[in-house]
Amino acid sequence: MGNKRILVTGGAGDIGSHMVRLLLEAGHTPVIFDNLSTGHREFIPKGVLFVRGDLRKPLDIRKAFKKYKIDAVIHFAALIVVPESVAQPLKYYENNVTGSLNLFQEMIRAGVNKVVFSSSACVYGQPLKTPIKEEEPLKVTNPYGATKVMVEQILGDLAAAGKMDYVALRYFNVAGAHPSGEIGIKMDKPTHLIPNVMKAALGKVKQLQVFGDDYPTKDGSGVRDYVHVLDLCDAHLLALKLLFKEKVCRQMINVGNGKGFSVLDVIRTAEKVTGQKVPYKMSPRRAGDCGCVVASFAKAKRMLGWTPKRDLKDILESAWVWQRAQ
Repeated sequence: MGNKRILVTGGAGDIGSHMVRLLLEAGHTPVIFDNLSTGHREFIPKGVLFVRGDLRKPLDIRKAFKKYKIDAVIHFAALIVVPESVAQPLKYYENNVTGSLNLFQEMIRAGVNKVVFSSSACVYGQPLKTPIKEEEPLKVTNPYGATKVMVEQILGDLAAAGKMDYVALRYFNVAGAHPSGEIGIKMDKPTHLIPNVMKAALGKVKQLQVFGDDYPTKDGSGVRDYVHVLDLCDAHLLALKLLFKEKVCRQMINVGNGKGFSVLDVIRTAEKVTGQKVPYKMSPRRAGDCGCVVASFAKAKRMLGWTPKRDLKDILESAWVWQRAQ
């Protein structure tokens, strides 16, 4: 690709900050755009271009495009907590959908037509079968997932109008942290399993709740596909290469490990990695939870040349380094 200037929305966030470091390592020039509502200023590397702004305010993003000549955009900025989206749907539609609309409008105004979009496996809802392929019907079960489907639809319509090339990466369960221990998932009240498992191992959570022990899985607990955040960022870099290689690019691609691990698998492996006991109790299933969600990454391998390099043990080891550093 040569050196490119890449606008990274949400670049001070948990995933975006890892992407910024990878872009720097690959010889590109990232420009971070973040309102710091969930991002962290300390995650911004020294000397990296930073624009503090909010996608809900079109003038904020317009100023960024006027100030810097941007070659492409990686769009991470979004609210991501599923239960919160159920309780406050308008907040999610305004932030995730209206914010994306504003971004795309300003991209077109500035003559920028390449974007890698952070989508989600939530678009599949309750999958009919696993591993899940991109052709699986979309059946969202919460407003967060609905916002991702809407933005994918907007991108598809813009592409059909000849105004945008895009790759939408549908993430599965992103976990792990940078091996340096300098950045990772930083949330006061994390909603994802692995950060809570690490907190339980450190004694910061008295007892982990495992929701559901009667799923049709090997041990009765839910099975999920965990992908290391650095593997995910590798997929973004390869998606950028595809955008600059293809004259027309309109792709939705899964990014997952392709292997399923149960909640109890994660707990047992975490105990081996940390050398600590992870106390837990079994609780009833939560409404809307699936028994098994695992990705097929065959399309990512075919289109991007991407395969995951890190396994569950690598994910948990890096998460443990990060949690202890906190």
